Amino acid sequence: MSEGVAEVLDDSDQEFAELLYNLGVQRNVAKVITYLAIAGEATSKDIERWTGLRQPEVSIVMRTMRRENWINVRDVKNSEGKGRPHKVYTLITPLDEIIRHVEEERRKESAKAMETIQKLRDLASF
Repeated sequence: MSEGVAEVLDDSDQEFAELLYNLGVQRNVAKVITYLAIAGEATSKDIERWTGLRQPEVSIVMRTMRRENWINVRDVKNSEGKGRPHKVYTLITPLDEIIRHVEEERRKESAKAMETIQKLRDLASF
């Protein structure tokens, strides 16, 4: 993965996000995981800008990631001291733990599929 934050995710970062997606992670969640792993922390605006997602998409992703306890959210006062504070998101679950979670989900799905195949075989031998 690239060091620092680039204008957009580079090819290696895109590949990382695509691999997460290929393993069943929602595409937008995969993009945000990748971005936060590089950036460390970011506002919604940063995430929109660097991942190419729109604000509603970012909100949905953040809801999903909060549910998984993968991010921390904190409020930061607006630099002008007016209006609502900005939410700053930080990835709090290490990438290897997220990958382990994805791996375990795929193992469960595979085991369930194998059970179904075995039931089919049992039923086919009447």
